Amino acid sequence: MSLHAAVDFGASSGRVMLGAVGTDHLELTEAARFRNGAVLVPRERGAALYWDMVGLWRESLTGLQRVAELARAAGEPVASVGVATWAVDYGLLDGDGTLLAAPRSYRDARTDGVAERLHQRVPAAELYRRNGLQHLPFTTVYQLLAEQEESLLASARSLLLLPDLVGWWLSGHRGAESTNVSTTGLADVHTGRWAPDLVELAGIDPALLAPEHDPGVVLAGLRPEVEESTGLDGARLVAVGSHDTASAVVGGAAGDERFAYVVCGTWSLVGVELEEPVLTEASLASGFTNERGVDGRIRYLHNVMGLWVLQGCLADWGLDSTGLPPLLAAAGDLPAGGPVIDVDDPVFLHPGPMVSRVQRACEAAGQPVPTERPAVVRCVLDSLAGAFARAVEDAVRLSGRDVDVVHVVGGGAQNALLCQLTADACGRPVLAGPVEATALGNVLVQARAAGTVTGGLEDLRALVAKTAELVRYVPGR
Repeated sequence: MSLHAAVDFGASSGRVMLGAVGTDHLELTEAARFRNGAVLVPRERGAALYWDMVGLWRESLTGLQRVAELARAAGEPVASVGVATWAVDYGLLDGDGTLLAAPRSYRDARTDGVAERLHQRVPAAELYRRNGLQHLPFTTVYQLLAEQEESLLASARSLLLLPDLVGWWLSGHRGAESTNVSTTGLADVHTGRWAPDLVELAGIDPALLAPEHDPGVVLAGLRPEVEESTGLDGARLVAVGSHDTASAVVGGAAGDERFAYVVCGTWSLVGVELEEPVLTEASLASGFTNERGVDGRIRYLHNVMGLWVLQGCLADWGLDSTGLPPLLAAAGDLPAGGPVIDVDDPVFLHPGPMVSRVQRACEAAGQPVPTERPAVVRCVLDSLAGAFARAVEDAVRLSGRDVDVVHVVGGGAQNALLCQLTADACGRPVLAGPVEATALGNVLVQARAAGTVTGGLEDLRALVAKTAELVRYVPGR
């Protein structure tokens, strides 16, 4: 048995978990959970969206203190810590390693139109052949092009993706983990390493970028001041799939069956796991991306707007997640065949009133406009399930990989109505859970680095399947 701490920041919440891993044992204990969200800050040239990384750092230290207390009560030391966050965003540091400013959020409007301007110089198809990524406006390469219009980039001496920034604060190790590097648009799709021509295209100094490493590498011990403040004496920082989706795909319960996955949170990532990227014109036209996974796998997926739209509706109504269950019950009682929208429409990307956007989208599509809250919720969930089903079918068509079952992991696995609607839309069974797949994948990679467990991803997932509580949804039930 070994103990490992998972620091997991999502776009709407963060958590610190203690994982206990053995040959036939896998258990998570929540040490801390806290809210997250981008903050709109006024400026002379209009407001900008920032992440409160200092606040998240404070919360993570508090969570790690609790991890140390739990470990002492169990009589076992914490062997290591791993960090995973959302992708594409970054912090800029000066020569002393000081964060120059709060990192900007990928939902900031500064990247509007940047991709189109770049594609006038470099065709989208050429970029796809090099980096394999779906063209999303907030990809790091486009953020950096927008960053050149501001002064911070010229003052920076280092750029760290957000999980690597937290790792730097924890240990003093400056690196770039490959699953997250692959989301930036600056990496070679075949190697997962920085591509000099793409870095040059972004107009940044290659010296800003940290050396790459893969998941499973023991990086460094914790800083003395971190050990002192948390009580984690002797723990090591271990590289995990630092893009939270990469860890979540590890932490699913997929067996040998042919499977697709829906990592369902604020964003939903829908796809299949492959050995090689798919770089065809049809793949580009369908908006599919090739990101690195743990053990060199390719996460071939499509980004779907996810629960962000539902979260925005709840916020419009002055509700949090505790107000959702009665709405779901009422939405589930509504008949099928109601209005659906394109949840991937860019109109839903930025923060702001969401219910009115849903209603306008229905009106523009010539569909009935939902006015009651349960009807709005049902519209959003039907639309999400349909988007998931289209992405699964496209993944099968484009990759040639058949799918027998769809694994839904992450927060959306708790939403029984969404899972049933997804099974109905996909025409395939849905296996829902685990909810904390990202933390499970995080601690499993750490435990394998420690030698507590061995084998490939299938062996790690078999341990999840043996220990997790899963719910199966059958189409038409």
